[in-house]
Amino acid sequence: MRLSQMLLVTLREDPAEAEIPSHKLLVRAGYIRRIGSGIYAYLPLMLRVLRKVSDIVREEMDATGAQECLLPQIQPKELWEESGRWSTYTEAEQIMFALSDRQGRELGLGPTHEEVITAVARDLIGSYRQLPVNLYQIQSKFRDEIRPRFGLMRGREFIMKDAYSFHANEESLKETYAEMDQAYRNIFSRCGLKFRPVQADSGAIGGSASQEFMILAEAGEDEILYTEDNQYAANVEKATSLPADAVPSSFSEYQKLETPNTPTIASLADFLDCDATQIVKNVLYQAVYDNGLTVLVLVSIRGDQDVNETKLTNEVARQAVNYDAATLLKLTVPDEEAQQTWAAKPLPLGYIAPNLPDSYIAKAETVAPKFLRLVDPTAGELTNFVTGSNESGFHTVGGNWGAEFELPEIQLDLRTAKVGDRAPHDPSQTLQTARGIEAGHIFQLGLKYSTAMTAEFMDEDGRPKPLWMGCYGIGVSRVAQAAVEQSHDGNGIIWPVAIAPYHAIVVVPNIKAEDQLAAAEKLYSELNAAGIETLLDDRPGRAGMKFADAELIGIPYRIVTGRSLAEGKVELVQRASGEKQEVALADVVATFRAGWLRHWLKGSA
Repeated sequence: MRLSQMLLVTLREDPAEAEIPSHKLLVRAGYIRRIGSGIYAYLPLMLRVLRKVSDIVREEMDATGAQECLLPQIQPKELWEESGRWSTYTEAEQIMFALSDRQGRELGLGPTHEEVITAVARDLIGSYRQLPVNLYQIQSKFRDEIRPRFGLMRGREFIMKDAYSFHANEESLKETYAEMDQAYRNIFSRCGLKFRPVQADSGAIGGSASQEFMILAEAGEDEILYTEDNQYAANVEKATSLPADAVPSSFSEYQKLETPNTPTIASLADFLDCDATQIVKNVLYQAVYDNGLTVLVLVSIRGDQDVNETKLTNEVARQAVNYDAATLLKLTVPDEEAQQTWAAKPLPLGYIAPNLPDSYIAKAETVAPKFLRLVDPTAGELTNFVTGSNESGFHTVGGNWGAEFELPEIQLDLRTAKVGDRAPHDPSQTLQTARGIEAGHIFQLGLKYSTAMTAEFMDEDGRPKPLWMGCYGIGVSRVAQAAVEQSHDGNGIIWPVAIAPYHAIVVVPNIKAEDQLAAAEKLYSELNAAGIETLLDDRPGRAGMKFADAELIGIPYRIVTGRSLAEGKVELVQRASGEKQEVALADVVATFRAGWLRHWLKGSA
């Protein structure tokens, strides 16, 4: 492609709405253009990158035996009601675009396709002989992000590969899950990216196990905790660890003490001259379920620890069935205004004890009459501990479970793992931290959707059984931007060769110099004929401007037909390293074939 004929407009200043380097660079380099909030046009250079990522994804998926299909983007509400996720996606998480057609039928723009593919399988898979089967598609998805930002990272329309597998049993599901794990590793490696697979929370998708693939980058939205022995890595939402040992309590007798102006753990520990690990902290949350019921949740955790709200949300969602509900709509820390809607009397905030009486909850049909009480093991293991007294200005010391306080029945890990914690698999290993961009996620869905939607097959004995399912997603457009976030410098983008829009760019410093233009035309033709995708910068203008654009758009190799032509040579510049080399004009194609690009070019020597 000749730049004189390409729609390429580069900018010298960062766009005002861009916050992170990759977003700034993709706009400045003419890859994307903002159309609306979270909505972008993919311009010619970007489309080439997206096709290359898609081709790698498609090749690796096909290699596993997966079959490509294309599913509808508009989905009937009824399918989502069958799975129980309509209210989750339209009310709780509010990420689905919902609309009505002219007949008044409610529809959703697909943020994901579990319901649609399950309906397809329900209709078409009847026998164990058809299993296993893995179907995938590459298409646009739509999510009504509360705060679209970072360009393609968190947009409202994006390109995704999503695959769904169906199985006769759990063993078969695990086999395909392992195949997808390897396929994803192959995909990210072939894209030239540094990445780390991590344990992850399944979120609204659900399932018994899931794993994220994080592209490592300082601007990543996700925090990863890992060990140096590479035996453990998890998203902080999912991570577990062994906390620091609690300091033995210095209180041996149960007492109620006046502790004025000590509503925080730090102020209380300072006032009592004790360690935060001796304190049981009690945190109040307010849950609202899809049946309109409000449930007050009281979490007891060690004073030096923080509640992991993802883990808490998952547990409170699991409790929905005990309140005749199907879905948790929201979980919040109730502010003063929220407290007034259910509190029978003012709460002793900052001085709450694990046994806060249920009488603090006013009688109302829409409010559960008792607190849902949960305890983290860090608090459940303490003896002679310090905690609130349910009276402002007072705490108790020397308290014990089974004596002064009843230990809640529900005991589970609710704490946020932290850097420096010991690893569960090997306490000699401590957790380290890194930032990552989630670019892929694989799930073992199990029977969640097939049971809810009655997707069954006949087993060998002629009995109907629910299909076991897995799902596997890769954000194609997110991968493209994440590659830029991971690899750029002060001059612009540095594309990995495998997904760069072009392999090389031939720059003519002065198009009025006939020898420069003739040599460039010759190289442009020969390189493209050899399978080396090449741009020709034949625009009028200063050489410096052309060199700056070449670096900004990030083409891996630059060939300059400049002064060295007098000696029959051209300058080759590697974008990533800045390495320069003079090569005889006649040897340029052979140089590429023999060296720099041989790993990426089909048919190269």
